[in-house]
Amino acid sequence: VQEAMMQFLGIGSVDVSNQVIQRDRYAEYFCFLANVATTLDKIGVEIRSMQRTEIGEVEEAFGAKQVGSSTMPHKRNPIRSEQVCGLARIVRSAVEPAFQNNTLWDERDLTNSSPERILFPEATILCDHIIRQMTIVIEGLVIRQDRIEENLNMLHGINMAESVMIELTRRGMARQEAHEVIRIKSMEALAAKRSLASLLAETPEVTDIVSPAEIETLLNPDNYLGTSVLQVERVVSKLKLHCV
Repeated sequence: VQEAMMQFLGIGSVDVSNQVIQRDRYAEYFCFLANVATTLDKIGVEIRSMQRTEIGEVEEAFGAKQVGSSTMPHKRNPIRSEQVCGLARIVRSAVEPAFQNNTLWDERDLTNSSPERILFPEATILCDHIIRQMTIVIEGLVIRQDRIEENLNMLHGINMAESVMIELTRRGMARQEAHEVIRIKSMEALAAKRSLASLLAETPEVTDIVSPAEIETLLNPDNYLGTSVLQVERVVSKLKLHCV
């Protein structure tokens, strides 16, 4: 009867059960919800961090009449991301009691019943809400390219020093020597508030291997994307296969 009913419903049936099915599958379900919530929590944390005034690279959409703070009228808080991060903690908290519900006495007892009446609706509804909130955030996310470029150029090329070190090594300089040369010049550039490119262009052990023009190219962030574009396109392609 069980197998016939499960087949009719289009779901699998358990191989072993007593009065109730084993709760390990429920624990797995709550772990899945917690993982989804945590992934969105991670995205929310990144958005909140990048929306800080001193960074300002992204921003949640903000309505014309939206209020960011009851006491500070100027504030534009990432309220949805904050809510996602907060509620993700509640979803994760369902995992521990879900595992504890596995240890029932004998055929079964009722220690699982009362927590499950709370865990299932609460964790499921909250996870659904978190997904919807983050969808709204992503769809309306404001990308401030001017601030991204400003932040990238803030250190006058020091943040791109690795690319020059790698190129020096690729062309024959010992890696540790290349690391030391670039380290010293980076510290000098930072102290003197000069561009790293200008200092490296004055360094014979560097210009004997790479030209000043090549140094400028190597220190350009646009030329140091690695496989990031490929990775994004790969993820988008996979998602399209599963989206209606």
